[in-house]
Amino acid sequence: MTDTPDSTQQLLSLYPALAGLPELLPRLPLMTVPAGTALFEENQACQGFPMVIRGEVRVSRSGANGRALELYRVRPGEMCLVSSASLFAGQPLSAHGVATGPTTLALLSPADFDTALADASFRGYVLGLFAERMADLTALIDAVAFQQLDSRLAAALLGHGAQVRATHQTLADELGTVREIVTRLLHRFEREGLVELSRECITIRNSAGLRAAAALIAR
Repeated sequence: MTDTPDSTQQLLSLYPALAGLPELLPRLPLMTVPAGTALFEENQACQGFPMVIRGEVRVSRSGANGRALELYRVRPGEMCLVSSASLFAGQPLSAHGVATGPTTLALLSPADFDTALADASFRGYVLGLFAERMADLTALIDAVAFQQLDSRLAAALLGHGAQVRATHQTLADELGTVREIVTRLLHRFEREGLVELSRECITIRNSAGLRAAAALIAR
């Protein structure tokens, strides 16, 4: 590892599972990059398992419309879900990463990552970080997919009178989503007392509540 002993100790304090793999430490290249540096790109092969020592990496995914959605940020001691998933599956990267400021990180090569996974302590540590990051990503999916969709669904139910004669699939097609999500949201509306569900019929029980939910679209 081509850096100071202090950096080595800092890396071990942030990623303690490396302590059981001393043979890998000399092969860990450290790099320091300025803000705005692209560290990896979508659809490219993953170059290794990044471990941030200082700074921060913003991981985003590009849409067909050219806009990027931030998935999460990797800070010292944290793990990049996209990079690890790519290494686990041997597939190209599904997102891109950019340094938000001056950033120092170590890169465990794909071959050394495979070697490290044979160590139970390192494997358990990585899978634990993987689970934490997945929870963060799931929360983001809920925020993007459900919180906006529930407002759109509320708006779609309004203006049809006290009863909406439509199947869940019809509503899903109208909103550009899948039936299972619409069904889940409608059951939530029912629990909240906004609607009552029956076969191919949705009875509005609280139109004011639906209007309040629909108003969130404009925020």
